[in-house]
Amino acid sequence: MNGPGLLARAARLVADSGRVPTAQRAVLGYYAATGTFDARALGLKSRVDGVMDEILADLYGACERALAEEFGVRERAVSFTYETKLTLPAELTLGYLFRRARSRATGQYDPLEDDSDGAGGGLLGGVPGVSGRPDGIAHRQRTNRAARALVEDAREMTAFVVSALLDGDMRDAINDEEFGDFLVTFEADVDADSERVAEVAQSCLQSRVETGFASYPDDVRAAYDHAVELSEAHQDQDERFRELMALVSAESSDGDLTPEAARDAIEAEYKHRPMADDDHPFTREELDLPYLTTQYDRVGVIYHGMLEMYRAAGFEIEPAFERSIVFAIIGAQVWLDDVDDYRADVAEGQLTPVTAEYLLASADRDAFEAVVDISNAYFDRARSYADEADSTLTGIAVEYILYSGDVSHLPGADR
Repeated sequence: MNGPGLLARAARLVADSGRVPTAQRAVLGYYAATGTFDARALGLKSRVDGVMDEILADLYGACERALAEEFGVRERAVSFTYETKLTLPAELTLGYLFRRARSRATGQYDPLEDDSDGAGGGLLGGVPGVSGRPDGIAHRQRTNRAARALVEDAREMTAFVVSALLDGDMRDAINDEEFGDFLVTFEADVDADSERVAEVAQSCLQSRVETGFASYPDDVRAAYDHAVELSEAHQDQDERFRELMALVSAESSDGDLTPEAARDAIEAEYKHRPMADDDHPFTREELDLPYLTTQYDRVGVIYHGMLEMYRAAGFEIEPAFERSIVFAIIGAQVWLDDVDDYRADVAEGQLTPVTAEYLLASADRDAFEAVVDISNAYFDRARSYADEADSTLTGIAVEYILYSGDVSHLPGADR
């Protein structure tokens, strides 16, 4: 929908101009699209960013200690980080739960600002209202304690979820022999093999994850294991997709499939693949979206599993919020990673929605427009569901993803 009035139109012009940083473009773009400027949401984002920095510093600190022991150096002589985009959905979920905690507090009490025991017993929490009734004070204190407890529980659960996400991503990187995202430096001259660094860091996180599972109901592990199983099943299909891509590109067929038959197979098995598992968050209408099943199995299922972990631990997660996250992540995978990697994926024979469209379309311009339209179909749903879930941060994140993409290098783009 279009934001009302001159200010919204001006915001759109500034956002689209590219003359301000991407984060500011996202805020302006969200205002232009919705007419909503939520200053408190921006403060909430700052708070969430701070918590995520603390969580990652703790996880990487544990990895540094393990690496220091492995390579015989002082703990402070090693620095470790891991480059990943996996944490965004966890950040948005933390912001979603923090906002809920604030909405449940009473008497101007802010559970995010309380560094006490969560009793809500400060001046605003304890002074009676106009009636002066003691039971009113007790009710406010109980309510504010519950709000503060939600903040602490959400922080703790998110720390656990992030460790599980990083552990899984690290394992995938090691299996694929991709060690470039494991960033380690030593003060001294240490002969640290990249593969061994990766194995030590992943093993450290895996140990923390296993310990964490013991603190939560069994359904939390079940949700995680189910998501991993579906994701790995998609990886097992990769060779088939590579074969189809090679057959389409071949001038003649050496096997059972002609190039035209391979195109039909990509349409049926990749672009319009039926959803085999009923454990998904989509409506019946949404199941017709192109590439939904393959991209859900590729990336979306991990975040469905993540949110099922929150639910199994006792947190309320609305279906609308989950859909906003999953659609945003699938859109980001196509609009950012697959678009950026187009030429490399073509060279390596990697089938993605972007490479598929260029195989299936009759002209480059048609393929280019299809990529843009498909991405927008996911982003439009992500925005709509973010609005339904009252998650301003997710809405802004969708705009940030959109403004971060660059499709100008794709064949058929207007330059």
